Amino acid sequence: MKTIDALKLVGGLSKPSKMPGWAYGIPAKECKTGSKLRKIKNSTCEKCYALKGCYVFKVVQEAQYRRLDSIRHPGWVRAMSALISSKKAKFFRWHDSGDVQDLKHLAKIFKVCRLTPDVQHWMPTREAWVKPYIKRKPGNLLIRFSMPMVDQPAAASWPHTSTVVSGAGRTCPAPDQNNECGSCRACWDPSVKNVAYGKH
Repeated sequence: MKTIDALKLVGGLSKPSKMPGWAYGIPAKECKTGSKLRKIKNSTCEKCYALKGCYVFKVVQEAQYRRLDSIRHPGWVRAMSALISSKKAKFFRWHDSGDVQDLKHLAKIFKVCRLTPDVQHWMPTREAWVKPYIKRKPGNLLIRFSMPMVDQPAAASWPHTSTVVSGAGRTCPAPDQNNECGSCRACWDPSVKNVAYGKH
């Protein structure tokens, strides 16, 4: 598939300035669990970053909804694989905005990762139903369960997690280096069981 055709089908990728590579975002308003957590005080979704700033611009929202709709297209896996491969980047993040929608969506993400074996993929999620399927994921995909509450300890039952801390204990170095990952790749690193982000 030509890159221009893939771009048109999936609606494009995002390029967060913080990240070392490319990412893919869909509407945060359509998060299944996140939509419920936003109503809970001191949850990690209460003040969702993807519902403010540039994310609320009409053009951004329209693009995200186009991407969401495109997931159902039978050519989505092939298009996503072609688009990611065209970027020649070694690292990719799933859902800098939004979250996995259902099992069919997850299965398609697994297929995309298998078709891009030279890329290290990272997918944070708050969807607990994903856990039984981790054993089926490709080796180049790291899934981190994002703990739903601020200052909540990492769940020992998940192989990889992320937490948000309001005080000491932050391990993400981004706030100390111009809000960028820099040389850090902990989020993608399977040897790092938990990444602790500072509350912001």
